Amino acid sequence: MSSIEAVASELQDRAALWSVREVSAGDVVSAACDALVAGLDSPGLRVLAACTSAEADYDVHDLLPVALDELGLDFYPVDSDAGREAAARALARRMLAGELTPWELTFRIRRRYGHDLPSTQRLAELDDEYAFLEDDDSAVAQVNAEVTYEARRLAADPHTPTEPVAPVLPEPHAGTTG
Repeated sequence: MSSIEAVASELQDRAALWSVREVSAGDVVSAACDALVAGLDSPGLRVLAACTSAEADYDVHDLLPVALDELGLDFYPVDSDAGREAAARALARRMLAGELTPWELTFRIRRRYGHDLPSTQRLAELDDEYAFLEDDDSAVAQVNAEVTYEARRLAADPHTPTEPVAPVLPEPHAGTTG
C-alpha cells in the first residue's frame, strides 16, 4: 500500500471511529493534516485540516462529509449501522497493527455494541471468555489467537458473512434409462 493509500485509509478509519464517538473531532483533523502532508489533497481536506482544536468539535460534522466525498471515501453518519460496521473494522485493523491488545479490542467491541452487531458477535463472546480466564497463560494465548483470527476476518472483507454459508449444490439430474 502506498503512503497515499495508507493515509487515505487512516482518514477513512478515523472518520468511521468518529461517527461512533470512538475518537474525537480533533483526531479527525489530525488525520486530515497527516493526509495533506503525505500528498493527499482536495479543497475540502484543506479546510478540514485547517480547523483549530476549538473549531473541530463544531465544524467536523459539516466539513468531513465534503472532504471525504472529494477524495472518493465513504462518510458514515453518526451512529449509523454502516458506521458501526466500519468502526468495528477500523478497531480490528488497529489491533492487528499493534495499537490495541486482543483483550482491548474485545472489550471495546462488547462495550460499544454488546452482542448486537452480527459481524462482531464472536468478538463480544470472546470478551466474555476473558472474564473467566485466570492465570492460565495457555488459555489466554488460545483466546488471543481466536481474537486475532476474528480481527483478520473482520478487517479483510467488510462484507464477510457472519454465519457460515452452506454451499449451493447442483440439483440432482434425473437418471436416464437406456
